[in-house]
Amino acid sequence: MRRTANQSWRVVGAALLLAATAPAIADGSRDSQPGVTWEQLSPDQQKVLGQFRGRWDNLPPGQQQSLMRGAERWESMTPEQRDRVKQRTERWQNMTPDERQRARERAERFKQLPPEEQARLREEFRRYRDLPPEQREGDDEVRAEDERVRDREQRDTRGTERDRAGARERREGRDR
Repeated sequence: MRRTANQSWRVVGAALLLAATAPAIADGSRDSQPGVTWEQLSPDQQKVLGQFRGRWDNLPPGQQQSLMRGAERWESMTPEQRDRVKQRTERWQNMTPDERQRARERAERFKQLPPEEQARLREEFRRYRDLPPEQREGDDEVRAEDERVRDREQRDTRGTERDRAGARERREGRDR
């Protein structure tokens, strides 16, 4: 069955909101905050959080607060920002479990980088994203190869060093 566009953005919004609730679910200390009844939510919040309507009053107060903040964030986004969230959510849903695991690992490695390196990578990505699609296509192939090399390096640094040395020797042999 096909989802309508309205249902799709709600699913995306819910995924965004659920991601925001993970810390609240894990941290029971937030439950000291007062709960909010469904009727106390604004019409906009009710619209975004519609899938929680039947069970809202049974959610822990911390999770309610987190969902409300997520709904406010969603409502404050520009249409372009919402579209990006929708695209990311769709891309995530279409990933295999292995791809998702690799994405989580990359995100964890990114978080461990120094702030200056994170900023540099964000800027590089921004510049890449702003390239015209025809320029990006060629870069996609380069990036994919770079990522394969990085993955190999992480799995077996010594093996990668041997690979590089062999490639260097082959190049030097051809150059002679």
